[in-house]
Amino acid sequence: MRWADMLEKLPHWLGAALGNVRAGHDKLTLARLALHDVPSIDLASTAFAPGGRLPDRFTADGEGVSPPLHWRGVPEGTARLALIVEDPDAPAPRPLVHAIVAAIDPALDQLAEGAIRADGEGSGGKDVGKNSYLSEGWLPPDPPTGHGTHDYVFQLLALGPDAPALDPSPGRSDLVEHVRGHVLAAGVLVGTYSRGEEAPVGPVGVAAPA
Repeated sequence: MRWADMLEKLPHWLGAALGNVRAGHDKLTLARLALHDVPSIDLASTAFAPGGRLPDRFTADGEGVSPPLHWRGVPEGTARLALIVEDPDAPAPRPLVHAIVAAIDPALDQLAEGAIRADGEGSGGKDVGKNSYLSEGWLPPDPPTGHGTHDYVFQLLALGPDAPALDPSPGRSDLVEHVRGHVLAAGVLVGTYSRGEEAPVGPVGVAAPA
């Protein structure tokens, strides 16, 4: 059984006991790439506010589809965009990868709800990569019961023309090594989710640009 599968099956008492055991935000892809001085991309969702709770629809407690995303501020000269979504609060050695989307057409300014799904060799101006379950598509948030709030960090990268081509279904290591030194701008959006504790409902989200 993979360690990612085991996390789902932790009982509440053990999830609570592991509350301080987390992979760490310092292991997120953006942190590993040390992108301190690149311009920002405005990344948002109509489904949840920055730092707000993800609606059940986008998690393992609902339909489990990927949330809608939209962005603006992609710099001129961008050859393609790449998205990686990670959970740095997973009780694991490294953040859990919930989605990778590579080779996004820079002319696009959004991904619709449910767009992050298995696509084989790629379609619709993007290539969907492998999550931590080693399958293509969106891995719905499924934190251990009682482990506290988890951050789900959506990281959008604008890549320059010299960035090498990625495999049609890349994993995290492939993505990081191929984009290193080629990121022109980056955007971050954080959604949260938890189980077995109070679940406040926050603002819905940010309207997409007209």
